[in-house]
Amino acid sequence: MDSTRSPWQIAQPFVTGGVAGMTATALIQPIDMIKVRLQLTGEGVKNAKAHPIRLATELIRRESFFSLYRGLSAGLLRQATYTTARMGLFNTFLSMSKDYNGNDKVTFGQRAAAGLAAGGLGAIVGTPADLALVRMQADGMLPKSQRANYHGVGNALVRITKDEGALALWNGAGPTVARAMALNVGMLTVYSQMKHKLDDLIGPGALSTFGSSATAGFFASALSLPFDFIKTRLQKQRPDLKGVMPYKGTIDCALKVIRIEGPLSFYRSFPVYYLRIAPHAMLTLVVADALTAAAAAFKDSRSV
Repeated sequence: MDSTRSPWQIAQPFVTGGVAGMTATALIQPIDMIKVRLQLTGEGVKNAKAHPIRLATELIRRESFFSLYRGLSAGLLRQATYTTARMGLFNTFLSMSKDYNGNDKVTFGQRAAAGLAAGGLGAIVGTPADLALVRMQADGMLPKSQRANYHGVGNALVRITKDEGALALWNGAGPTVARAMALNVGMLTVYSQMKHKLDDLIGPGALSTFGSSATAGFFASALSLPFDFIKTRLQKQRPDLKGVMPYKGTIDCALKVIRIEGPLSFYRSFPVYYLRIAPHAMLTLVVADALTAAAAAFKDSRSV
């Protein structure tokens, strides 16, 4: 990598990625709440059906409108760790590829490798916040006597660590990493490749950014949903009275879901998941591009 780059130039993709992800999460959180509830509804029941609008209405009626934002603090922390790392690393890896190639061109294979590596590493960093988010969103589904009633992400992380051990914060890390790698290939790799092509075809601008991010959102949703489904089930689970977990791990969870609920249950929440992933991807990428452009404009104005 170019050793002449300033500390801000190195940090910028991490900062813009994190701020963009947190902005998108603040707007999309209610959809994420419904997505998690859909994935947990009908657990252990074959061909279970749940309507997202009916579920949202019932959630508001039984709890409150603000329950749609339950876990927002964990969601923001997740973006501050996971998205900061994955988007910063992705852009860093692309810069390294350009230096290696000796020009500004990056192959699709290099983009895919950058997406896989950045997604996996970012997920490892963000798994504790992700687990806290799922626990907070699923808490209202438990009987009142079993609810943890977390007061925020800090309270959730401390209590989970105290009650279950520090390693419990990485429950579901396997599918979380797989989900992030699939999501990054679908989101950042496809976006980067599509934007490069559309910029050449119609020129840089809002249309190119919108078209690229919409396409990236679809592929990100389709590739990552099965892993997201398993991740949610593993992170929500708690031991029964005998200390036995419902699932032994990723493979056991996947096989039990296929055998008991049917393979299509992995995509039960696809419409809601797409409505959560696509706008989130689009907002994150658009905000990140806008912040990058603003930083470049500020730098130019200072050099005049």
